[in-house]
Amino acid sequence: MAAWQDTCSSIPTCFATVSIGTPQTPLDQKLQAISEAGFQGVELGFPDLLSFASAFHHAEISPQDYDALCVAGKQVEQMCQEAALKIVMLQPFANFEGWDPDSAERDDAFFRSAGWIRIMQAVGTDMLQVGSTDAANTTGLRDVLATDLAELADLLAQHGFRLAYENWCWATHAPDWKDVWEIVQKVDRPNIGLCLDTFQTAGGEWADPTTSSGLIEKEGATRQDLDRRFQQSLEELAKTVPKEKIYIFQISDAYRPQHPLGREADANGLRPRGRWSMSLRPMPFDGGYLPVVDVVRAVLRTGFRGWFSMEVFDGGPEGKDQEWRDLKGFARKAMESHERLLRESAEH
Repeated sequence: MAAWQDTCSSIPTCFATVSIGTPQTPLDQKLQAISEAGFQGVELGFPDLLSFASAFHHAEISPQDYDALCVAGKQVEQMCQEAALKIVMLQPFANFEGWDPDSAERDDAFFRSAGWIRIMQAVGTDMLQVGSTDAANTTGLRDVLATDLAELADLLAQHGFRLAYENWCWATHAPDWKDVWEIVQKVDRPNIGLCLDTFQTAGGEWADPTTSSGLIEKEGATRQDLDRRFQQSLEELAKTVPKEKIYIFQISDAYRPQHPLGREADANGLRPRGRWSMSLRPMPFDGGYLPVVDVVRAVLRTGFRGWFSMEVFDGGPEGKDQEWRDLKGFARKAMESHERLLRESAEH
């Protein structure tokens, strides 16, 4: 245990800008709170950049006005430098892979990727988070998904950039860590790795927001069966994923929904786990019920000691918006959660 504690003490800490305040909260206030709490880096959320760009230019900026976004991005880079924060990653780049080769959607995906690469250059980050697609009309063929991601990885490599591929637990084709790991291996590029996430792992393989228990329920399966399957998955993660292929590790818990969510997608096509993710994800030890410590232990067993990033979407147990009166207090609480998480994960 002592050896684990010694190596864990050097783990760098990160905070997603989208996890504190709202997009309308001045970005400099977010950065100040994150920095003063002791975090060393941020995931720059695109909604925050877009909001900052509109304020900076005194005009409503389009999400695809990359000239304006890059000008604002240079200012964000300077703000982060003044706050002693590294911009670890730009996020979230969504619905990229799996489109029909001749489709307008695929053209748009690559148009967006070129714009986001420009933004990465402007803000001074070298990592792009790509979430596994949740678009319905995409192919699930692994070779196609891998080919698309390989093309993006090659575009990023021209600038010395990396691609962090994350399983979104409501994704159409790759909802589990093993899915994205198999795809990453097919891509076979040195600059693609994993963005692992405690919520996406436990929320997809152990929990279910559509059941009254909040757990995955299968006919004839007991709670012990569920726990055993999940522990087997974590054991496989710990033994098969090389530490150097984990680029970043996102941390959050989840509230058990007060009422089971409907099983169907909503009017926007968002599946229940996606809706759950949007506002029912507190920091660990703050009312959630996922086995977060178990996931952290598995990731640490790979030897990974890279960025731990607090990425929460906390609307309280009812999933309602916060008033955000105390950004600094929230950031300090997140650092305390991180420190406790490492302590409890080392006790094994």
